[in-house]
Amino acid sequence: DVTLDPDTAHPYLILSDDGKQVRHGDTEHELLDNPERFDNCVCVLGKEGFSSGKFYFEVLVKGKTEWDLGVARESINRKGLISARPQYGFWTVALWNENDFRAHADPSVSLSLRVKPQKVGVFVDYEEGLVSFYDVESRSHIYSFTGQSFNEKLYPLFSPCRNDEGKNSAPLIISPVNYNA
Repeated sequence: DVTLDPDTAHPYLILSDDGKQVRHGDTEHELLDNPERFDNCVCVLGKEGFSSGKFYFEVLVKGKTEWDLGVARESINRKGLISARPQYGFWTVALWNENDFRAHADPSVSLSLRVKPQKVGVFVDYEEGLVSFYDVESRSHIYSFTGQSFNEKLYPLFSPCRNDEGKNSAPLIISPVNYNA
């Protein structure tokens, strides 16, 4: 069960009380700048990390014009400018400018999707070195990072991106997983 870790949240992010939703606000919150907190990249991590086995979560991205989702290793840089690439401990896909889908590989991979996903599933197989992304509603594969080598704890990573004067104000919502679908 994935919930957001407020101690890692960028000061402009607003988390719901249940730890299931995150959006970018218009004002900076006065928060302790602890080592876990992102200070430039508008990101937040999940509370629970994992270092073995398989892991899956789903995120509602409906109504968003930009977002970034995936997993990150525990030791990632959280201060200043961040390059969200596998060699720096990030395995993510993103939506930019409403319809520009990308996988943050090296180099970045442009993704051609038939439909804009409303809900994204993220699957990790730690031992296999696999991170896969799915469009839950159309049951289609978006992208996979394969042959990765994980040697420390991984955490779910969420970025609702900037509010963009209200155009991107919808929250990212961690959804309950329906295994019967």
